[in-house]
Amino acid sequence: MNFNGLKRLAVTASAAAALYAGSALPSLAQDTPTLNSGDTAWMLTSTVLVILMTVPGLALFYGGMVRKKNVLSVLAATFATFSLLTILWFLVGYSLAFTDGGANQAYIGGLSKALFAGVTPASLQGTIPELLFAVFQLTFAAITPALIIGAVVDRMKFSALLIFMAAWMLLVYCPVAHWVWGGGFLASDGVLDFAGGTVVHINAGIAGLVACIILGRRQGYGTESLAPYNIVYTLIGASLLWVGWFGFNVGSALAAGTGAAVAMTTTQLATAAAALAWMFSEWLVHGKPTLLGMASGAVAGLVAITPACGFVDPKGAVVIGLAAGVICYIFSTGIKRALGYDDSLDVFGVHGVGGLVGAILTGVFAAEAWGGKAGLLEGNFAQVPIQIYGCLATIAWSAIATAVILFILKFTIGIRVSEAAEVEGLDVALHGESIQ
Repeated sequence: MNFNGLKRLAVTASAAAALYAGSALPSLAQDTPTLNSGDTAWMLTSTVLVILMTVPGLALFYGGMVRKKNVLSVLAATFATFSLLTILWFLVGYSLAFTDGGANQAYIGGLSKALFAGVTPASLQGTIPELLFAVFQLTFAAITPALIIGAVVDRMKFSALLIFMAAWMLLVYCPVAHWVWGGGFLASDGVLDFAGGTVVHINAGIAGLVACIILGRRQGYGTESLAPYNIVYTLIGASLLWVGWFGFNVGSALAAGTGAAVAMTTTQLATAAAALAWMFSEWLVHGKPTLLGMASGAVAGLVAITPACGFVDPKGAVVIGLAAGVICYIFSTGIKRALGYDDSLDVFGVHGVGGLVGAILTGVFAAEAWGGKAGLLEGNFAQVPIQIYGCLATIAWSAIATAVILFILKFTIGIRVSEAAEVEGLDVALHGESIQ
């Protein structure tokens, strides 16, 4: 072989070595988390969208459904709750939910990140700043207790409500979030919950049911009109919830990738299917489709697809939405009337029942090609019992802890306003304001 041949061979060998090294470097780099600007931009957007869900979305959705004399009290309760729980999450909530609890790791985190200790601009959670992850999770921790407000409107003392919200987030939400997302026992046991079917909706729905039973019915329940003040407010709120929910569900992918695209598609399909299912159910039973029913159905669909959105395919999402629309309608109307509990704005009927429908059906429709997990229809028969087990664990803890908190408050500072204040309306009686 002449000199030129040797030279070409050396160049070829060098190029091959460089190609090999170049192909190996990305693999090694993947082992060390690095900041991804695209993922970070999407998670910043998702966080803002979830804030939009709460203030103004949830506030308007609930505010429009109460009587005129109580609208401002609902807006105040939602706004104050979101503000209070933001500070509590910074103080200890994030640490309790998302750190290693040592010997108690299966049930609760520790205090190593209280006051965001160690959460610096340089620390990462996957491919995004840990600060951003902490604030994204903050929005979940703040909106979940706020959902309970809908079960107790028109009659709960503002002071008792704020204490209850703080205690409930720390004693109920943080443990359950840790069980599912923080490395606790439900995650270890294989429970699937992409964005909060158990952590958020079953948790809040059961708490709402317990709270409305302990508080008792509103004055005039069953004897006078409790019709909504402004359904336009409610529709605006529901629309903001629909938009904001993409931050809630799609953001839970924690990256701007295929998983986010799956969650977006399934969320949209399930929501539309549930809105139509509730509308047609109401139309069939009462002869008229109402705007309030359509809005309620859409929220039921959003709730039900939350645990499933990153695990199911589009067909499964539509079935989950249809099931949620019909079943939540039945619970929020006929079953509630039959049992006689005064869940003012159907927190249990929509969030509790919708969360149960979605969590259980996640075990049926999970598709490995779409979310990496197989469900009943793909031969994984154990997933449905695992999902039911996760639901029962959440129900038990939420019901017991909620009751304990409320009974302590009831027999200390009291939890219900006076009859005179309830008749006058909480806007004036508690806040000194009114809608003119």
